[in-house]
Amino acid sequence: LLFLSGLVFIIGFRRTFTFFFQRPKLKGTSFFFGGLIVVLMRWPILGMLLEAYGFISLFRSFFPVAFGFLGSLANIPLLSQVRRGWGALGVG
Repeated sequence: LLFLSGLVFIIGFRRTFTFFFQRPKLKGTSFFFGGLIVVLMRWPILGMLLEAYGFISLFRSFFPVAFGFLGSLANIPLLSQVRRGWGALGVG
């Protein structure tokens, strides 16, 4: 519920609705909302598994972009110095 409300506050109700109810994303949407209903019916583990599958189905195309961004964080001067410092300490 918090994820949905946060998404509505960030991108708006209409865009959130449009995102979830696109024809190619209906399978992921049904698993996500079905999992939410199962959690509310007091089957939390099964509901969370269904929600996770729906989340992965919905955001599958976004993961490569996110991982590419995380990889580019190493090029930021301050973070690269911190990473080098951790390497010297044997942490990373």
